[in-house]
Amino acid sequence: MLLGEFGRAHGLAGEVRLKSYTADPTAIGSYGPLTGADGRAVEIASLRPAAGAPDMLIACVAGVSGRTGAEGLNRLALYVARERLGAPEDEDEFFAADLVGMAVVDRAGSLVGTVRAVPNYGGGDLLEIAPASGGSPALLPFTKAFVPEIDVAARRVIVDPPEDLFAPAAPRDPDEG
Repeated sequence: MLLGEFGRAHGLAGEVRLKSYTADPTAIGSYGPLTGADGRAVEIASLRPAAGAPDMLIACVAGVSGRTGAEGLNRLALYVARERLGAPEDEDEFFAADLVGMAVVDRAGSLVGTVRAVPNYGGGDLLEIAPASGGSPALLPFTKAFVPEIDVAARRVIVDPPEDLFAPAAPRDPDEG
């Protein structure tokens, strides 16, 4: 499960910026060694808040010293095995990774498809939905307007999708900016 991603080096002593995707940003340091997208083990030695964004931290990583070492971490995504996370604290809480594989139904209960992923390309979380009828998946904003309810116990996501959710994108005219 994706917990965060390193950014650019911070200063000359080996510190690096870290964007945390955990609910409490500093909790990313409490999971013990994490796994980088390249397979290496990464141990966060210390964390402190960075100025400007609540989910941005300054990290010291065990075994990394100097700016060059910190630059080698830039854009490295950090993961933890799902089983290390345990269960959510409240019954209404869930991990985004737990949504993958859930049935997607509309308000009338008709099957729309299945959740394939919960990506975030910078503008907020999305649900990638594979249509029940086959074909290409579609992205749906993961907001209350489009996803009014999640029934974790029944393993289903109730959505209010737009009519054209699975319609192919219209071709763009390259001459129109």
